Amino acid sequence: MSKDLEKKSEELEQTLAKQLELLKKDSEDWLKVGAAVAVGALLTYGIVKATRKKKVRNTEKALEVLEKEGLLNDDIKKRLTKPKSSSFWPSLTQRLLILGLALAKDKIYSDFFSGNTSQEVIEKDK
Repeated sequence: MSKDLEKKSEELEQTLAKQLELLKKDSEDWLKVGAAVAVGALLTYGIVKATRKKKVRNTEKALEVLEKEGLLNDDIKKRLTKPKSSSFWPSLTQRLLILGLALAKDKIYSDFFSGNTSQEVIEKDK
């Protein structure tokens, strides 16, 4: 009976050792992926920080110059320090305007190259 227990304990130790080896191999892959993600995040953070500092410095310099010249008031200071926000609607209106111009151009070109006179086009539209 003790031999059976010893065999079972050896088998369990071997399976445990195999599982630990597999876990180590898998964890190496995950560690590499995690390190790559962390490095990417740090680079992105550094780039964003560096570009924001330049904008802040330029704004501060502009504020200093305006203050020296005596032209700085609350309205100008608010406009210069106000964070810029983007919106969906201006780009949508620009796209609709471009679409309208393209449709008008197509209609004018089709009428122009069809050989119809302007009087025939007016009568045709009625």
